[in-house]
Amino acid sequence: MATYKQIQAYVKGKYGFVPKTCWIAHVKEICGLPLKKAWNRVGERDNPCPPDKIELIIDAFRYFNMT
Repeated sequence: MATYKQIQAYVKGKYGFVPKTCWIAHVKEICGLPLKKAWNRVGERDNPCPPDKIELIIDAFRYFNMT
């Protein structure tokens, strides 16, 4: 499984923006990938991934054979 830094570097190189770690976690949640509980997270996700960025992050998951 790729690290968040690897996913961020791939997306930045291919699409020109750096996804927030909370966006990556949200998309992992959508895809049913395993997540660890963040020590600082309370309740629901405050900053979900924007709909136009979801498919781009999923592309990174495919690149790293995560899906």
